[in-house]
Amino acid sequence: MKKQLIYFFLATTFLLGGCKYYNFTGGDTGDAKSFQVTFIRNEAPIFTPGLDRDFTTALQDRIQDQTNLTQTNSNPDLLYEGEIVEYRISPLSAIADANRGAAQNRLTMTVNIRFFNKIKSEYDFEKRFSFFSDFPAATSIASVRQTLHDEIFERITQDVFQEAFSNW
Repeated sequence: MKKQLIYFFLATTFLLGGCKYYNFTGGDTGDAKSFQVTFIRNEAPIFTPGLDRDFTTALQDRIQDQTNLTQTNSNPDLLYEGEIVEYRISPLSAIADANRGAAQNRLTMTVNIRFFNKIKSEYDFEKRFSFFSDFPAATSIASVRQTLHDEIFERITQDVFQEAFSNW
């Protein structure tokens, strides 16, 4: 029994010791210690107050929650910058009664992100990330905006995170 306990302890130590750069959420940060997300400006034709601030915060939170990196305001190892380039509501499907319009609407958001890695510059990128969420046409956008934003932010920030950390 004592011998089995020693083997278990050694195996556990060996396995966890191999996880030096990985965390349980899958973000491999390599030798990076810090990150910065500059304010992601809203340059979309439709202006939505607070959208830029909320998205910037969502991306910062994603990185903090899934890595061991420290957020900084100067000289980061990893830098994210960009802008919201599309934010639109469009009809998704028509219904039989032409006077009532579309049965559903789709909110689509696209963000252009530039990522700079001071440690491994070969992983730098500039890429557009987009996602959408549908809602009933009879529903006011104001009444579902936060729910739609939460869903869209969740997906886009995860895609940005994967793009930045999946190559290590």
